[in-house]
Amino acid sequence: MEGLAEAAGITARTLRFYRERGLIPPPRREGRIAWYGPHHLARLRTIAALLERGHTLNGIADLAAAFESGRDVGEVLGLGEPTEEEPVRLTPEELADHFGDQVTPENFAAALELGYLATDGQDIVHVSRRLLEVSAALVREGVPLAAVLAAAGRVREHADALAGLFTELLRDHMAGDADVVRLRPLAKSVVEAEVSMALDRRLRALQEGGQEGSPEGSHHRAL
Repeated sequence: MEGLAEAAGITARTLRFYRERGLIPPPRREGRIAWYGPHHLARLRTIAALLERGHTLNGIADLAAAFESGRDVGEVLGLGEPTEEEPVRLTPEELADHFGDQVTPENFAAALELGYLATDGQDIVHVSRRLLEVSAALVREGVPLAAVLAAAGRVREHADALAGLFTELLRDHMAGDADVVRLRPLAKSVVEAEVSMALDRRLRALQEGGQEGSPEGSHHRAL
C-alpha cells in the first residue's frame, strides 16, 4: 500500500480512504500479503484527473461502481445508450494501438465523462466503432486527442439540442411516441444533409480566403 501511494503521489491514509469508499478494487491477496498492480495505479491517476475536472468523490464512486459491475458509464452519467452504434471491446494494449502515448489519465477521464469508454472486467468498451475510428484517424492526422475529446463535448451539446428540436416537432404534429421512433431516420437525414452543406460552405470560405493574397485569386474575382 505504501509503495502504491508513493507512486500515485498520495498518502497511504488517502489510499486507505479510497479503498474503504470502493474507489479502487481490492488487492490480490496471497496469504497475509496484499498485492496492488498497475491497474490500481491507473485507477488512482484517473481519480486524480476526475477530481481536477471538478468531479466529487461521490460521483467518482458511482463511476467506480459502474466499472466493477460492467455497466455503461454513459448510463451512470445519464447520457443514455446509442441505438445504432456498434460497441467495440478493446484491451488496454489495443486502445494504445489506436491512440499511442495520448492515452493519458486526463484523456481517459474525459472519455469516461463523455461516456465513450466503459470497462468490463479487464477489457475496455468503446461505445461506438464509428467514433473510435474517426477519433483515431484525427489523431493520426495530428489533432491532439484532448482537442478531439473537447470538440466531441461541444458536438454532444449541439446534437442534444437538435435531437430535442426534432423530438418536439414530431410530438407536436404526430399522433404519439411510436411515430417519433418511426420517423427518426427522417430527422437524422435532415441533420446529416445540413451538416454536409455547412461543411461545404466553410470549405468554400476557406478556399476563397486562401486566394485573397494571390494574383490568381484576384484574377478569378475580377472574372
